Amino acid sequence: MSVLLNPYLNFPDAQAREALEHYQTVLGGDLSIMTFGDMGTEGPLAAQVMHGQLTTPGGMTIMGADAPPEMVQVTFGDNVSVSLSGGPEDGDALRSWFAALSEGGEVRQPLQAAPWGDEFGMFVDRFGIGWLVNIAGSAAPS
Repeated sequence: MSVLLNPYLNFPDAQAREALEHYQTVLGGDLSIMTFGDMGTEGPLAAQVMHGQLTTPGGMTIMGADAPPEMVQVTFGDNVSVSLSGGPEDGDALRSWFAALSEGGEVRQPLQAAPWGDEFGMFVDRFGIGWLVNIAGSAAPS
């Protein structure tokens, strides 16, 4: 078995289900969600997401959970971003994902030609998650 590196996103204010369902709508794939209630927790926390996992047809995996303040302190910043990248053959999909995932968020760098020859953009989505999108140029830099 190979070792995998997957982003694990923590969401405040019980937003994990909404965020993961939104990502599924945009990226496709299979989403599984386990709530705190599924593990025996009762009360208001029971409906929140203890663990969610989206696995896309292209092999990407995004995991996430709600972060109740008594368990996890979420601090938003620019220290971590989710990166989507591909070649020219992936350009249409990446442009579409950039548009859909950035909707309702803040585009910090429009998706456009970059000095290194690729198409690049970045945004923070409406859930506070930073994203980078890079579409490789048709020729690799020398």
